Amino acid sequence: MSRKVALTGSAAGIGAATVELLRARGDEVIGVDIKDADVVADLSTPEGRQAAVEGVLERCGGRLDALVTVAGLSQAGPAQVSVNYFGTVDLVRGLQPALAAARGKVALVGSISGTQPNDPAIVAACLADDEAKALEAAEAVSRPTAIYPSTKSALAQWMRRVAATEEFAGAGIPVNAVAPGVVLTAMSAGLINDPEWKKVMDAAVPMPLNGYAQPEVIGNALLWLISPENTHMTGQVLYVDGGAEVSLRPADLF
Repeated sequence: MSRKVALTGSAAGIGAATVELLRARGDEVIGVDIKDADVVADLSTPEGRQAAVEGVLERCGGRLDALVTVAGLSQAGPAQVSVNYFGTVDLVRGLQPALAAARGKVALVGSISGTQPNDPAIVAACLADDEAKALEAAEAVSRPTAIYPSTKSALAQWMRRVAATEEFAGAGIPVNAVAPGVVLTAMSAGLINDPEWKKVMDAAVPMPLNGYAQPEVIGNALLWLISPENTHMTGQVLYVDGGAEVSLRPADLF
C-alpha cells in the first residue's frame, strides 16, 4: 500500500537519495525544499515553516504516514539555528495532527556532531523555544563552528523530551533520529577534497567501519525508522557513522 511521506531537504544530498528510495518502494513523497520541490518553502523563517506545513497538509489531505526531516545548513552561521533546529521542530509540531490521524512516524536527521562541544546558551534557548534568543547567542558565539553541533545537540534533546509524551507516543507516533558521520554529498565535498580539513575531520569523526557513507546508507536507516515494522522504538538516536560515536565515547552510556 502506498504511504504518504513528507520529506524536507528533498532536492539534494541525503534528502534526494531518500526520496528515490521511498519512491522505488511505491511511497508517495511530498518533497519540501527551498527550490525544486513539491512544496517550495524557506525553513529559515517562521512564515516559511508555516507555508511548508500548509503545503504538506494540502497534499496529504490531513493524513500523513511519515515525516522525515533532512533539511539543514552546514555553513557556520546563525541561520543554522533557524533551519537545523526550528526548521525541524516547527514542522514536526505543525504536522502532528496529520501524523496522529494516520499513526504516522517521524525520523529526524541529527549528526555525530551533536555529541561534540557546543554552546550551552544556544542549546538552552532552542530548548526554551526562544528563536530570537538562540539567534542572539549564535551571533555572539566566539567560535561559529560551535553553532552546528549546538543545533544538533538541542534537536536530540528535544526529541527525547517529546518522544514519550501523550502528544506523540500517546498518539502512536514514534519519533527517532539518525545521526550520520561523514556522508559523501556536495555539502561535505569541500572538506573531503582539502587535505588539511580532511585530516581535521577524520580526527573529529573517525569511521573505522567502511569509511565515509553514501547518502543512500543514511536513507535506508531513515526508511526503517518510518516503516510499519517500527512499532516500539522511540526517542532514540541511531548512529550511522562507521563507528565514530563508539570510537569517541566507548563507555559514556554505561
